Amino acid sequence: MPPGARLAVSTVIFALTPDADGDLPSLRIPLVRRLREPDKGRWALPGGWLPTTEALDVAAARTLAETTGLTPKHLEQLYTFGDLDRSPGERVVSVVYWALVHTNEIAHAVSDSNVCWFDEDSLPDLAFDHRGILDYALRRLRTKLEYSGIAHALLGETFTIAQLRGVHEAVLRRRLDPANFRRTVEASGTLVDTGTRLAGTRHRPPALYRFDDTSDPHPAPLIRTQTPTPCPGSGTAHQEQPPIAPDELRERDFSTTHQG
Repeated sequence: MPPGARLAVSTVIFALTPDADGDLPSLRIPLVRRLREPDKGRWALPGGWLPTTEALDVAAARTLAETTGLTPKHLEQLYTFGDLDRSPGERVVSVVYWALVHTNEIAHAVSDSNVCWFDEDSLPDLAFDHRGILDYALRRLRTKLEYSGIAHALLGETFTIAQLRGVHEAVLRRRLDPANFRRTVEASGTLVDTGTRLAGTRHRPPALYRFDDTSDPHPAPLIRTQTPTPCPGSGTAHQEQPPIAPDELRERDFSTTHQG
């Protein structure tokens, strides 16, 4: 690392807002407000500086818990962002992690005017290059959705096919034909019928499924992604375009966290 560069960690978290009034379910992302310069008053991804005595994943989990109250079971390293001009006044390299959390976990997050959850289509202006980082995370999420059981993190242990379709629709930002989706996932060999049904429905209860951990780790894509139409006012363009990698609070001063 060049002299004078500082190393930081950031985290992108995705949760799913349940369907309402027939609209598509929506991805939600927690952001924290900066209370000091640079970029005072703007929203940013949770994160912080990396101490010399702390592992990357430990630092990512710690800073996420300190700023949002979230403690995901697993954080995956997403990418390292290190453009020369990403932070004014000094060189900052950020190692970014990401995780998907179940909707129920939102209730355990910090509720504070400086920690807010935003829908994907109503994101504010973000500090530094964090909008570009978030755009990259969304692209990676849509890519992984094609060939992995990543939707499991947004659903819980068991789910209906309609609930699974809702996750795909929320991530891909488009409606999917229910019959075609059912045929595709049933033929994929990635789901196991649990033999139980969803309780509390007025009509015939739908079957509950789980992901098959023993299935092909690289199955054929369930749903091909399409480039979504950008939402009006969704923010600035991506500043850094890394390649798609193969799969492998109480009132507090959040400006004490990292600058990038």
